[in-house]
Amino acid sequence: MSRILYSLRGADGTAPFSPHCWKVVLALRHKGLDFEERPVGFTDIPKLENGFSKTVPILRDGDRLISDSFAIAIYLEQTYPDRPSLFSGEGGLATARFVEAWALSTLHPAVTRIAVKHIHDMLSPVDQAYFRESREARLGATLEEVVTGREAEIAAFPEKCTPIRNMLKFQPFIGGDRPLFADYIVFGAFQWAALTGNTGLLDPNDPVANWFERCLEFVEQG
Repeated sequence: MSRILYSLRGADGTAPFSPHCWKVVLALRHKGLDFEERPVGFTDIPKLENGFSKTVPILRDGDRLISDSFAIAIYLEQTYPDRPSLFSGEGGLATARFVEAWALSTLHPAVTRIAVKHIHDMLSPVDQAYFRESREARLGATLEEVVTGREAEIAAFPEKCTPIRNMLKFQPFIGGDRPLFADYIVFGAFQWAALTGNTGLLDPNDPVANWFERCLEFVEQG
């Protein structure tokens, strides 16, 4: 198989948890493209493909290498135009850009503060050292200090999902009657939380939780 997706894993190698990698997993499945996923630890990323990228996901498609989840989605859309579209046109691409900006500025900081200690504890010792140093520098606090605000973040999380909840009154997916890449962007954040041991952030009857389950059914069909 010539198509390889490098993603991020914890110490036991199961349940790759990066939200950005999950966007690409769903994009590849949406396009109906076969691929092999190769999860690696944080400190192994610089060794991949002769140091091609400091971050994952990295997609190798034959002799092509692409990094960054949005860049990979655009690559897949342009390279495989005969497969189901990830954007359904220029408007869908523009919408996905907006959703990406919203998710990165609203959902990702919240999940980081909720899950950061769980993520640390999932990693191998060498990755734990890297993760602690890099995340504490980024957050301006120790992981233990961040954890003290975890319950408040969990309580505030449903309110952060209001834009999606309101949208779901009119359609089953962000993409309309079927999921598009904009859905996979938001799904990645929720899957990141779930796979790092942070389930139950939403009431099971919340329309957003139901949307997540519909997206999850798509994942499991792949």
